[in-house]
Amino acid sequence: MQSQPTLDVSVVVPLLDEEESLRELKAGIDRALDGLTYEVIFVDDGSQDGSWGIIDELHRAQPETVRGIRFARNYGKSAALQKGFEAAQGAVVFTMDADLQDDPEELPPMRAQLLEGGLDLVSGWKKKRHDPLSKTIPTKLYNWATRRVSGISLHDFNCGLKCYRWHVVKAIEVQGEMHRYIPMLAKAAGFDKIGEKVVTHHARPYGVSKFGLERFTNGLLDLMTIGFIGRFGRKPMHFFGLVGMLMFMLSTGLFLAIGGYKVWALYMDIPAKNLADLSWFYVALTGMVLGAQFFLAGFLAEMVSRNDPERTDYRILTHLDGPQAD
Repeated sequence: MQSQPTLDVSVVVPLLDEEESLRELKAGIDRALDGLTYEVIFVDDGSQDGSWGIIDELHRAQPETVRGIRFARNYGKSAALQKGFEAAQGAVVFTMDADLQDDPEELPPMRAQLLEGGLDLVSGWKKKRHDPLSKTIPTKLYNWATRRVSGISLHDFNCGLKCYRWHVVKAIEVQGEMHRYIPMLAKAAGFDKIGEKVVTHHARPYGVSKFGLERFTNGLLDLMTIGFIGRFGRKPMHFFGLVGMLMFMLSTGLFLAIGGYKVWALYMDIPAKNLADLSWFYVALTGMVLGAQFFLAGFLAEMVSRNDPERTDYRILTHLDGPQAD
């Protein structure tokens, strides 16, 4: 992997069946980034139309600025972004969708905000959206939930138009459906200087949206996953051990209370039900078993985590060592 960026800007464009918009998008990027050294990396996520042919045509016309990556099949937006990040050579890396809803004219002001503000990441905010209610309402719910879980004050986590420093995209790993949570991934990697900029959102001029209800439900599940892994991924015992210990102690206390009452009743010759006839007796036993299992799960997870070769893979931004040259 290269140690330093070689260009001013990289623009990563994941796409699926967007042949009508690619030429217009490339022309807009050219106008916006005039005067800078840049590259546009089109990542074709298994398109079935003529998208790849147009990417090849653009590359032949401008091989110094157009690069293309073509998947054998549809792997998803996260996979496309990951491969784009791996290939990026720019000091500033943008991501934007290929459907022309993101305006290339937003690139220079976002880059200026990133560099002048000393930020790690700038996320776009489509304050005024041109989407159907079936997409905007789930998006608002998703953004609210993500703000609460992540502690990051962004209005639009899922905006495709984002701007990163080079070392940020090289430090994070985007997989599954985690592209919605790149700000959370960046924060977990130590890059918590995250800004936001209101951007122009255009109506889609070609094609149809790929958004569906399953993406919303999958997004909520992914949110819980990344929230848990980000907090307890390196220390699973802190979750499973704590839950198991509390459950075992409370259940043991309940069991002792029931048993103590039974002994006291026998001593005082007071009629009392048999322990086997009390529902709380089985609740206590079940809680003790589950508590022990949670604790053992945490113990096993801790052992697996300690054998992870990347356990001590810490991100180092600057390393000063040895005498300074005169």
